[in-house]
Amino acid sequence: MNQSITVSWSTFDIRFPESSLQIEKLSNHDLILCCKAGFRPDRALFAELLHRYQSQVDRVLYHLAPDWLDRADLNQEVWIRVYRNINQLQEPAKFRSWLSRIATNLFYDELRKRNRLVTLLSLDIPRVVDNRETYWEIVGNTPGPEEALNTREFYEQLREAIIGLPEVFRTTIVLREIECLAYEEIAEITGVSLGTVKSRIARARSRLQSQLKTYLDI
Repeated sequence: MNQSITVSWSTFDIRFPESSLQIEKLSNHDLILCCKAGFRPDRALFAELLHRYQSQVDRVLYHLAPDWLDRADLNQEVWIRVYRNINQLQEPAKFRSWLSRIATNLFYDELRKRNRLVTLLSLDIPRVVDNRETYWEIVGNTPGPEEALNTREFYEQLREAIIGLPEVFRTTIVLREIECLAYEEIAEITGVSLGTVKSRIARARSRLQSQLKTYLDI
């Protein structure tokens, strides 16, 4: 289950002014514009930005590195980079994809340092049945012994299948199925063509279906 990681706001020395209530009323677009103004964002404005978008960073990092016990450090580094570079963001409407790109790039930077595979587990990846996308069926809260055994086996096989996906496939799947980003946004984040994005998603789904076919009612 996804767990929220609390970023230490003391890192940014945040102090809320008396006008913070008005800051909370700003639209996301206006809030980002205000944070972009000046060499560094106003601390109270940035605190509100962090409050609104921290769950997105949590989600991206959780699905990329669910077994990393130090995700909080990576999470905090994401926001440090946002604080330092948000004035370079050209289009506020693309803040969400820009934020995902920072989180994803930091994850792969750290992954290369560790030089090891990580476990990625997501049940939000759809499968194709009769040319239509369907989603994995989740068992009830109180399965019987046989059903529980089959479910554990399925989770183990799913975990192994996802680990076996190339890193670029895993990244694309997370951005598409977990973050629900548009294909165009994923292409911009990963630096590849739109056709490559679609191809990677299709190939990743095909691999998962092939390896898990004994567990799928197709």
